[in-house]
Amino acid sequence: MKPIKIAFLSLILMLTLLWWQAGYGEISLASGVFAWRSLMIQYSGILTFAAMSATVFLAIRSRGVERILGGVDKMYRLHKWLGITVLLLSTVHWLWVKAPKWLAQAGWLVRPERDKMPDESVAIFRFFHEQRELAEQMGEWAFYGLIVLIALALIKRIPYREFYKIHRWMALIYIPLLLHSIVLMKFQYWSLPIGSVMAVLMLAGTFAAIISLFKRIGINRMAVGVIEEIEYLGGVQINSVLIQLKTRWTGHEAGQFAFVTFHQTEGAHPFTISSAWRGDGKILLLIKALGDYTKTLATRLKPGDLVQIEGPYGCFNFNGDMPRQIWIGGGVGVTPFIARMKFLVLYPDGKQKDFFYSARQLDNTALQNLTQDADDAWIKLHTYIQSTDGILTGEKLRTLIPDWQSADIWFCGPSAFGQAIRNDLIANGLTAKHFHQELFEMR
Repeated sequence: MKPIKIAFLSLILMLTLLWWQAGYGEISLASGVFAWRSLMIQYSGILTFAAMSATVFLAIRSRGVERILGGVDKMYRLHKWLGITVLLLSTVHWLWVKAPKWLAQAGWLVRPERDKMPDESVAIFRFFHEQRELAEQMGEWAFYGLIVLIALALIKRIPYREFYKIHRWMALIYIPLLLHSIVLMKFQYWSLPIGSVMAVLMLAGTFAAIISLFKRIGINRMAVGVIEEIEYLGGVQINSVLIQLKTRWTGHEAGQFAFVTFHQTEGAHPFTISSAWRGDGKILLLIKALGDYTKTLATRLKPGDLVQIEGPYGCFNFNGDMPRQIWIGGGVGVTPFIARMKFLVLYPDGKQKDFFYSARQLDNTALQNLTQDADDAWIKLHTYIQSTDGILTGEKLRTLIPDWQSADIWFCGPSAFGQAIRNDLIANGLTAKHFHQELFEMR
């Protein structure tokens, strides 16, 4: 099972078990809608806020978490899963709060009389109790804001620059939800394991929210450079941008990427680094002209423009224990392989490699450059131009490489394309751990 699936399921299962342990007596005696309402409000609230805390923390791109989960691309996939989970669980939480009241008002349920609560002897809990109404109002309005922000984040038609600005408000929403959770979580939980776990999550989420609100994400991995060359390769619709770094850069491995800011109003975009690190401060980016912004780069950028680069990130590092490798690149997914080929010219690893590159179109110049890079690195290149060669499939790959099961497979390209190849190879005996795929979707 992938690390991100393990992390996701472990969080949900751990909190479920801790909640069950904390409230076992009440759960075993619960009877009637309103008794279960009280329990489920606590359960859904705990899960929602835990997922929210993890979501906010993942957004700050911690190096330690990146290593555990296998790359920032995997972190952002988990970030997305958790965001959707927050959307669903917060809706369930809201319904448990509201729906029984509506049914009681309509006369379909009878609300039991509340027992008078004993006076709270602990001063801080007495203070919390006095703030319950305010905390409920804050939580409700924060919930409405949260629903809007998550929905906007999932609408991919919204331009990246607008998504970038809007999504940062998620950290601000976290603060009233934190106060809501602190005040309304059952006081007795704080002395139990679930209280300790929630306290850690709250501290992690608060730290991350502050980092995000003050725009300090990745501040220690930031470098400044200037554009040295900018060229638009019309045959493949790619912007080639060569950058000369002017401040410290720790270097990068082939296959890694960086968050690059060309214009402050647009924000940082993730781009794979297409050059091997030679210690000379030069970084090459090959940027596909896909969206409204990237289509204009060739006309908006010029030599001498300042660039801000944050990174490097990613664990698509070509490390594997098999005696040979098979690379598969689709479209702009060629970029990590270009960087790796340039690296292998300097530092060959002795492994046999086949590189399958599939694209809708490829002009002669781009083909010649790719062929030269492959020849220089002693790699066998297989090109698939969809208009003439069709789409590369797992079956075609298995036919061309009879000993494919002795290879690590490295894939970068459209996710559906990669999933189709992966499913075919695994169905025919490939071990899942030998298929390495870049999940290059940051929203």
